[in-house]
Amino acid sequence: MNLNVFNNSDLAIKALADFFVKTSNEAINDHSHFFVALSGGNSPKKLHQLLTSKDYKDQIDWSKVYFFFGDERYVPHDHPDSNYLMAKETLLDPLNIPEEQVCKIDTSLDPASAAQDYERCICRHFDEQPIFDLIILGLGDDAHTASIFPQTSLVWIDEELVKEVYLDDKKVYRISFTAPLINQAKNIAFLTFGANKANAIKAVLEGERNVAQYPAQLIKPANGTLNWFVDDDAVSLLDKK
Repeated sequence: MNLNVFNNSDLAIKALADFFVKTSNEAINDHSHFFVALSGGNSPKKLHQLLTSKDYKDQIDWSKVYFFFGDERYVPHDHPDSNYLMAKETLLDPLNIPEEQVCKIDTSLDPASAAQDYERCICRHFDEQPIFDLIILGLGDDAHTASIFPQTSLVWIDEELVKEVYLDDKKVYRISFTAPLINQAKNIAFLTFGANKANAIKAVLEGERNVAQYPAQLIKPANGTLNWFVDDDAVSLLDKK
């Protein structure tokens, strides 16, 4: 694991953008395409804006980049809470990415069918086992990642690649990559910043193993690399930095 700590969130985001460029070009040179899974929420917006800026967009052959989503809220694609909509507005449309390069979750289906359909969509892009070149993850204040929330069924998945989950406290469904799928990736990158993440990072990186309470502890790549891109505030409670 590589813990990359920066003075502020802007520097952490820039470092992840540089890492995105590096891993994409390595993948394209190696096997002619780059399979990347995006994270939802607000944290990646600045990353997307940076990647679409004049300083970055010409460093990648976007015609060979295929986009996926680590999780999705069970809402229509035009809903303000949609991870797909956020990526579409901040990354995909500015780069003129064709629809055939985007594997999105069909939330017009029932949740279980949407998860199964999305898993099939993923598998169609890989010859054998799906192994992403890069999966970008966030970390919730409660130590969830993707939509693997504490004390939910997704914590215990050991076979399915994609699964639906009902969040009783929020009264909503989500569709998510499972830990077994994430852990097959060649590169995994957490983007996390702010003092509100300090307790979660402390629990995940230095706490006793308790995946039911701290699901991000599940993320341990089988053969790939795990990178954290964080700011000083996010790691303020760690004993070792």
